[in-house]
This record gives sequence, structure tokens and C-alpha cells, in this order.
Amino acid sequence: MNKVKVSTLAKKMDLENLTTSLDLDEFFITVPDINRPSLQFAGFWEFYEPTRVQIVGKVEYVYLQKMDPEVRTKMYHDFMEKGCPCIIFARSQCPDDELIRLATDAGIPILISEKSTSIITAEVIRWLHVQLAPMISIHGVLVDVYGEGVLITGESGIGKSEAAIELIKRGHRLVSDDVVEIRKVSDDSLVGSAPEITRHFIELRGIGIIDVKTLFGVECVKNTQAIDLVIQLEDWRKETEYDRMGIEDQYTEYLGNKVVCHHLPVRPGRNLAIIVEAAAVNHRQKKMGYNAAHELYKRVQDNLMNKTKDEPDEFFY
Repeated sequence: MNKVKVSTLAKKMDLENLTTSLDLDEFFITVPDINRPSLQFAGFWEFYEPTRVQIVGKVEYVYLQKMDPEVRTKMYHDFMEKGCPCIIFARSQCPDDELIRLATDAGIPILISEKSTSIITAEVIRWLHVQLAPMISIHGVLVDVYGEGVLITGESGIGKSEAAIELIKRGHRLVSDDVVEIRKVSDDSLVGSAPEITRHFIELRGIGIIDVKTLFGVECVKNTQAIDLVIQLEDWRKETEYDRMGIEDQYTEYLGNKVVCHHLPVRPGRNLAIIVEAAAVNHRQKKMGYNAAHELYKRVQDNLMNKTKDEPDEFFY
């Protein structure tokens, strides 16, 4: 199960911890959804999900202030018994000392954000959906080529890292080499990144490890990138028939999402970097509504039709 430390969330969202005696590294978030506990403050606990982050906005905060002290205390105890990963108060609204004391005893961190309720809610949901998305690790290289995320796969030693180095020298950006972590952030989107330990490094056989960020500059690296295109490198075989028109797209699947995939035969003398560039630009052009293969097919069909019209009828022979 994927999980995120509350301390990581607090650091990312610039949240202040009011329960200072609690170590935020010991508390984890396991679901990307949040809850605004308006109904729970009113005593309605059906369908309450204790695994969600609780965000208290201005409406909930004012409601708390106007509650009868005895009723509020009972509600606090009920809330602590149900539990949650953490409670975030938006708009720099500070809860009373009683809630902070009870939360500390129950082991529930209380955090404060300066941002408005809608903004902090949207940011937390978006960030958690990425961090807690289903994830797999695959062997490959991910590069940003003209804004298109190109995942280069293939057998070890076939030339993936060498192609990445050439692309970097041509002004493109490295996301990950050797191991690519793929997260399914939605039914339409896959996002790739590098493991923290290998980020910005490339291994070249015969040379060793290269620090791309140090050697080529920060403009040549990127932490995450949506995966738009997969290029599968494979040894060229004379007897194999390869697609030379590209009229019908081929796909590969990761985590249930389909991605356009090209099978690229590798042989001496082929400049892989230029081919990858061309594939990325062509894919981008297709997304903008123009397909070169379809245009060529249309021209050929139109030419055949014109020739048929120009031929004389058999009656005149």
C-alpha cells in the first residue's frame, strides 16, 4: 500500500504543526481524498471515513466557536475516538487549547495553513493523488523531447542511455535513466519519475556514471513528466517486417492505461536520437489533428481516382 508521511505533506504545503510533541514522521496518509467535517461536528457520523485528511474551513471554525462548551467537548472526544491522519485548519484559524490537548493525547496532528479553504483543499487533493497513485517500476529511459514524454525501452545494452545522452546534447531533458517509476494519476494520464537515489544520473557502459545535472546544467533535467509515447528498441532482423506507413497506431499498456508505442529496429549507422526526435514531433502533430500517413494515403487515393477518370472508355477501342 502506498502511503505518505504527514511530515512530507506539512513540508510540501508549508503547514505549521500545533501538536509539537507529536513526531509527524510517525503518521501516514493512505488515501488521496479529504473530508470537511461539517456534518461530523453536528453529530452525523454515518459514512465517516477515518482514513481521510480533515480540513476545517471558516464555516466549520465559526460553527465550533458558537457551540455550547459541553456539546463541543463531547464532539471533540467523539472526533478523537473516530480518528484521522491529521486535521488542517485553513485561513490561519487556530483551534482552542482543549482540542490541541485532546488531539495530542489521541495522536492526531493538528496543522495550520495560511491559504484559503478552497485552495488548500485543491492542492492537497492534487498532490496526494499523485503521491498515492498506483505505481510500478520498469527498466527504461524517460526523456522530455519537445514537451512530449518519451519512454525508451528495450533490452539491456541496446543503446537507451546513449540515445538519451545525444538527446540531452540536442537540448532535451532527462527525467530518469535505467529505472522509471510510473504512476497512474488518472485514467488518461501516466506520470514518470526517477527513484530518489538515481535521479539525474546516467550509466554509460565503458565510461561509468554521469551526473547529467552537474555536467550539462539544471536545464537538462526534469523531475517528473507525463508519458505520451513509448519507443521500444529492438535488434534489427532482416526477416522481420516493420511498419513503414504508421497508418494505424500501436499501443502498449501500463497500469491499465494505453500509450502509443513504436517498435524501432536498431542497427549500426542509425542515429537513434534524431529518430526519437522525429517520432516525438510526429506524435505531437497527430495530437494537433494532422496525420502524415493519412495525408499520403489520401493523395494516393485521389491520384488513382484521377487516373481512372482520364482513361478512355472501351467503346472507343
